[in-house]
Amino acid sequence: MKRRRILAALALPAGGAGTFAASLLVPGPAQAQGHALNGFDLRDALVPVQAIERGGPPRDGIPAIDRPKFVPAARAALKDPDRVLGVALNGVARAYPVRILNWHEIVNDRFGAQAVAVTYCPLCGTGMAFDARIGAREASFGVSGLLYNSDVLLYDRATESLWSQVMAKAVTGPLKGAVLVPLPLAHTSWAAWRARHPGTEVLSTDTGFERDYERDPYDGYEKIQRLMFDVQHRDARLPLKEWVLGLRVGGEAKAYPFSLLERRVDAKGRLADRIGGQRVEVRFDRTHRSAEAFDAEGRPLPGVMAYWFAWVAFHPQTLVLAER
Repeated sequence: MKRRRILAALALPAGGAGTFAASLLVPGPAQAQGHALNGFDLRDALVPVQAIERGGPPRDGIPAIDRPKFVPAARAALKDPDRVLGVALNGVARAYPVRILNWHEIVNDRFGAQAVAVTYCPLCGTGMAFDARIGAREASFGVSGLLYNSDVLLYDRATESLWSQVMAKAVTGPLKGAVLVPLPLAHTSWAAWRARHPGTEVLSTDTGFERDYERDPYDGYEKIQRLMFDVQHRDARLPLKEWVLGLRVGGEAKAYPFSLLERRVDAKGRLADRIGGQRVEVRFDRTHRSAEAFDAEGRPLPGVMAYWFAWVAFHPQTLVLAER
């Protein structure tokens, strides 16, 4: 079967969108024509223009959350296995439920005086948080409706530059070549995050938009071993949607497949390794299906959990954790 795109109804009020299985009936995406797509100037892009694709909804059709509201953990209508992205910064811990992020992909937030962009790409499984300061100013991001390597392209509203989430870099526009500073983030279960941060705040479903946050528009996507959008590099070392922890240290990239971490970590779920000449420790939680990395001093590193296809598409030369 040919690749298919997520229903454009992701941009519509709750009740209009179907599941991923239903989305298989929708035609594939159009590619960039000329120098513009969704109103963005693609001239002199840092990535191949023909590889930038429409994801379905138009610019801002998947609306970023700009005024996030939070509730205490006791009021969060979450079940223990529910997936969250967790950020602990400046003495504040917050959980962003994936079932909300599936419909919004970006939360423009603040931790005290620090502007932070929390981002999630359902197609790649990638949750990443960034310091939203670019030089001397703070950026506010929206969802462009465009993809590169199946990964969401953000845009900053001040300059309309397009930013690759996984690359953490502007690939078009006035800020082309600028980079964002990634922040440590945990992609884990609600039970695990709450245990670590009992005082955590939780992103509220009171987002200002009508969406059915109880329903997953990507239901079934993880189990289907094919892609909906093109990527510039494929690698058969692992199944397409094997979960990996991707890590870049000292200019070197490495992937830690969950299937190998299951066998390689010690009784405490830890694995000592070296990347880019530096010692790192990977901590794998079998129960809650999450992995994080720390430096030699125990400080968290900004790794990213991702489907294998997404990590290797952006890091063709990545190393892979080996068997013993």
